[in-house]
Amino acid sequence: MLLHIIARGKIGRSPEAELVERYLKRIRWDTKTTELPDSGGTIPAPQTPARIVALDERGKDLPSEKFADILGRWRDDGIREVQFLIGAADGHERAVRQDADLLLAYGSATWPHMMARAMLAEQLYRATAILAGHPYHRA
Repeated sequence: MLLHIIARGKIGRSPEAELVERYLKRIRWDTKTTELPDSGGTIPAPQTPARIVALDERGKDLPSEKFADILGRWRDDGIREVQFLIGAADGHERAVRQDADLLLAYGSATWPHMMARAMLAEQLYRATAILAGHPYHRA
């Protein structure tokens, strides 16, 4: 299953970019990143069947094990791609939130979208490690 991060804004050469790259290299599943401008641009058509996850402050704040369970279920159900959408500073349009299969939040705090990208990459690594049977220190 392809884990596809689609993010608004350019991360460039930054500490956040280094973190994203570090975690994505550790993931044994296929990964892809796509950057879009802050406004406009087109979200790439996914491989089907697909699921859409929008990072949004109104979303669910899931423990890592629950997030891993969701990804594992989707993988086992034959989902070919999961698109993780990260909006620009003002978040997503209403239509994106409504069309998402899951709205995901990282707590009630507001996070810069570049930091959210690094946090997502880390959680994807953690979820795939849990699903691979690596010991999870919180279990």
